[in-house]
Amino acid sequence: MAHKMSPFLYPGSVATADALSIVHLKRDLQVPTILREHDEDDEGYSEGKVVNTRFGSFPHRTLIGLPWGSQVRASKVDTGSRGRRVKGQDKKRKREESEVDGHNNLPKLEEEGEADGDVSTPTTMREEKEAVAASSGFIHLLPPTPENWTSSLPHRTQVVYTPDYSYILHRLRARPGTSIIEAGAGSGSFTHASARAVYSGYPEIGEVNGPARKKRKPGKVWSFEFHEQRHEKLQKEIQDHGLEGIVEITHRDVCEDGFLVDRASPNAEAVFLDLPAPWLALPHLSRSPPPNSMNETPASNGSVEIAKPFISPLSRTAPVYICTFSPCIEQVQRTVSTMRQLGWVDIEMVELSQKRFEIRRERIGIDNGAQRGLQSTPASVDEAVTRLLEVEGAFKLFHQDGSKVEGSNKGKENPNSREKIVESLVDKKIYKEGKLVHRTEPEVKTHTSYLVFAVLPVEWSDEDEAKARSQWEVLIRREDDNVEGEVVGMSRRQMKRAERQSKKDKAATSAGKIPEGSAAASGKKKVERSTSDIEAKKEEVAHTNDADPESMDINE
Repeated sequence: MAHKMSPFLYPGSVATADALSIVHLKRDLQVPTILREHDEDDEGYSEGKVVNTRFGSFPHRTLIGLPWGSQVRASKVDTGSRGRRVKGQDKKRKREESEVDGHNNLPKLEEEGEADGDVSTPTTMREEKEAVAASSGFIHLLPPTPENWTSSLPHRTQVVYTPDYSYILHRLRARPGTSIIEAGAGSGSFTHASARAVYSGYPEIGEVNGPARKKRKPGKVWSFEFHEQRHEKLQKEIQDHGLEGIVEITHRDVCEDGFLVDRASPNAEAVFLDLPAPWLALPHLSRSPPPNSMNETPASNGSVEIAKPFISPLSRTAPVYICTFSPCIEQVQRTVSTMRQLGWVDIEMVELSQKRFEIRRERIGIDNGAQRGLQSTPASVDEAVTRLLEVEGAFKLFHQDGSKVEGSNKGKENPNSREKIVESLVDKKIYKEGKLVHRTEPEVKTHTSYLVFAVLPVEWSDEDEAKARSQWEVLIRREDDNVEGEVVGMSRRQMKRAERQSKKDKAATSAGKIPEGSAAASGKKKVERSTSDIEAKKEEVAHTNDADPESMDINE
């Protein structure tokens, strides 16, 4: 069976019929549209299926077959024809409605045109005509991507925006072939982004260029949603977008029922939790059963039921990376505390703030007219002085004899005329003039939350320890096993330093000198220090007993 290719993974080079496309109106304003060759809904336009925007109307026929990124002019659409139907259709509908209501048994007068057979006139298709381009208004036609879909999707919940999910997928090590768990799908923003990140081919389709040398692991997104209506809506979107083989949606409360799907483990290497209370779902993300669980549970009739074997939803052969998305710091505190109790390590909290840069050219001058991106201020001191003298002269002359001075701009051509603007753009290339400036947004306009990251390492069993010791022998050296001439606990640098000092000592000994810092010099200093201590002790004892220090024995 041929698998439906997803436009998010294989958008192609041009827009095709019956496929999703994104109509870009302006920044942060995009409309998702499925292009249709004909108007099956019979909305009444003579041009067929039409997209109506604030910048004009755009029939689907003018969009199908265009390369992605094309700029499309608006079309003149006969809006007055909308709602007008072929003669006789409205009367036929009224007759059918009256028959359903049971009023057809009552006698009624024959309406005008009914005797001519207008009521039974068959429904005819409206003849579609070619669209005519309008004088103003345009859009851009873009392919469906997770970024465009996030900006244009109907928000059923607060979504995870591009700056957040791009960083999250990077920290979760999401790669082609990764199995990732998502709890709290919501509007499906993170679902589409993660599906593209883990995609490594459809499971039902073989290799396009022949058999692969190495079997590729198919990536998959295991998505869970608690709200039934949101689950149904997202499941319908996944089917329409051709992501059924990559994303599996499950309607479940993961805090109560866990993450197994049909008693099978997702074997996930990455987890993303967008839940109000993620600490309630963390006990289900473990490789071993909870310590208070028992294999035998008492039944209601007094017998003992053997519990089902524990199945972990996580991978046992690779470390698991997790991220929780929480808007409140109190949620972060409880989540971190639970992670520490369950053995998660490298716990870190991150907050992202996005700011956009506006880059444009800033032109300054008072003789260029009122154009966009132009500041009406003097560009130089000479221009400012000339303008000031002109204003003051006109003001002085007016108050002297009441005459009005003709402005210096009267004989000049209007700089805002169409001919002047075209000349400035083509000949002077005014778009390259001016100073290139950039400014940031004055405030953050995106939704931010706290991201908590952690890692669950692979469990190290006794078998793994024995296997590692058999493969890599561990040599443990003790002090009693010290090799002659080697000091235990010395680093390589210390050993090299001691070797150089030993060579210096040998050279000095052969010359008949005791070098400073050598072992012999240090031993001589120790002997001298001990002799001086003995003499001081003798004097102290003799002074106490009034005896001669020379005649005393220190051992006494």
